Amino acid sequence: MSDSKPGFRTDCAVDATMSIIGGKWKPTVLCKLIVKGDMRFSELAEEIPQVSSKVLANQLRELERDGLVFRTESAEPPVRVTYGVTERGMTLAPALAALAEWALGNLPMNMVRLDDDMRAGDAGDWD
Repeated sequence: MSDSKPGFRTDCAVDATMSIIGGKWKPTVLCKLIVKGDMRFSELAEEIPQVSSKVLANQLRELERDGLVFRTESAEPPVRVTYGVTERGMTLAPALAALAEWALGNLPMNMVRLDDDMRAGDAGDWD
């Protein structure tokens, strides 16, 4: 993890955490990988159709740089790249589950869309 990243805050623990997991698609990518397990890039792209390939690749690269996601590349052709959540990244599962529960309890339902496998009632399965 790079502490010298622009905008990285250390004066508030929540802000410091958000400096790492903030980003339009990072929480979604983390949730998908935590709930569904390791996934290929194309599978992630199918799961999150609103994100462009370029942005998804950038978000994955940043999550990998910060030690929350790992990338595995197969040695034999065709090359297959798989992404998964590191042990460090898994420590965010309870916080992400709590955010999902908060959204369900505090936001209008037309603003909240959770996949069946990511419902707050299943939050205990996240870890």
